[in-house]
Amino acid sequence: MRHSVFACAAFGLSMSFTAHSNPSVAVDIAPLHSLVSQVMEGVGEPDLLIPAEASPHEYTLRPSQASALANADVVFWIGEGLTPWLEKALDNVAGSAQKVEMLALEETHTHEYREGATFEAHSDHGDEHHDDEHHDEDEHHDDEKHHDEHKDHDGHKDHDAHKDEGGHHGHDHHGNDPHAWLDPENAKAWVAVIQEKLSAVDPDNASTYKNNAAEATASLNALIADTNAKVSKLGDVKFIVFHDAYQYFEKRFNVIATGAISLGDAEDPSPKRIKEIRETVQKLNVNCVFTEPQYNPGLVKNVFEGTSITTIGVMDPLGASIPEGSKHYQALIEAMVNSLSQCK
Repeated sequence: MRHSVFACAAFGLSMSFTAHSNPSVAVDIAPLHSLVSQVMEGVGEPDLLIPAEASPHEYTLRPSQASALANADVVFWIGEGLTPWLEKALDNVAGSAQKVEMLALEETHTHEYREGATFEAHSDHGDEHHDDEHHDEDEHHDDEKHHDEHKDHDGHKDHDAHKDEGGHHGHDHHGNDPHAWLDPENAKAWVAVIQEKLSAVDPDNASTYKNNAAEATASLNALIADTNAKVSKLGDVKFIVFHDAYQYFEKRFNVIATGAISLGDAEDPSPKRIKEIRETVQKLNVNCVFTEPQYNPGLVKNVFEGTSITTIGVMDPLGASIPEGSKHYQALIEAMVNSLSQCK
């Protein structure tokens, strides 16, 4: 009888140690997944919903990814501006999960969409928001209010009804550019938020999250310094990108693209836009253009056939060729600098 009492006590003690389970975390894109992985190092692995070789603007979740979303305690995602189709899935599939939309955070530094095909007229101005790194909170809240008021009118309620002939969801291309992860200063701010959110749902591992976040922040500071040094050596680089996804990187490191073939959501370019960008290439003697692995490179070749373009490289905002995980984000930024170095 005494043995059974000790056995029961031991079993109860064992249960008390195993009752805690680490949180299930899902993340939409590989660069953000990398930041979450850095904070979760030694605790667990977050699930990636959208592989880096796929376009996040339009994607259909696989059963395993939908399952990860359904089982998530916390979901970190960039926002509906990048993945409008995911918003409905978050409500329907991950209804009980805590959802953290990075673009909606006060800590996120944002830029508005650039409308034109060419940007050279704006390159001398830099970014008006960089003069005030923590821009006015009232302005931010006004933007959020505007976002909420127009949510049902910008194609978020019925995406299928707003698809254009190119197969892309309709956008009016107003509001904030969603590619905010390409500014490492945003990545630093997000690491702090990720730490805070994970510590709240998993206080037993709060000290680990805190230490990991400190290491990630130090790594990002070193990345920013190294990138600034490398970009400053490139000189006057004139280049065209496939779609307008890079202004966060451009403005952070003062290396502004001459233009983009497609808009920020990778919508098929109009004949007028193609004509404008070809004329600009000839006028400014641009010789470098970048394709992206998520899209057909044949379009780039067709657009610039017979122009001064001599270098066709690859610039990837998602890192399709970079292994997913904690090292992905830093490698992504380094790869972008390496791409720019081809334009000499």
